Parts: sequence; C-alpha cells; structure tokens
Amino acid sequence: MKVSVDADVCYGSGECAFRAPSVFGFADGYGFVLPGREGLGEPGEPGEPGDDDELIRDIAERCPSQAIRIDGKKVTD
Repeated sequence: MKVSVDADVCYGSGECAFRAPSVFGFADGYGFVLPGREGLGEPGEPGEPGDDDELIRDIAERCPSQAIRIDGKKVTD
C-alpha cells in the first residue's frame, strides 16, 4: 500500500499527524508522509503487510480535506 498526501488539496488540519505520528508529519501548515513510510506494508518496506493498513485507511477516510491518497487514489473514489 502506497500512501501519500496531496499538498495541493491539504488544508492543514493536522489530524493525520495527530493520529499516526509514526507515519505522518506536520510542517509549514500541511501534513506529509514521513520519509521511508510511503510504501507502508509493501514487500521490503518496514512492517509486515497489513500492519498499519486499517489505521491508515481510517485516517484517510476521516481527513477533512480528503488529501490522503492510497495507491494514488482518494479513499472515497
């Protein structure tokens, strides 16, 4: 699962960084995925597949600006 934050859509609620500080950061008023955490749960990446999938999907669904992408798509797509 590849996770990202669309900086053009994010309006900086910080909810992602608050709920999953090991995956998301918050700087200059916007959320971002921490370096090395973009390929969450993919083979060869930290963590076993599925470790954080449910949490990340929940955070993406609750993102007020719908800026979090999973595998390049909005969760609500």
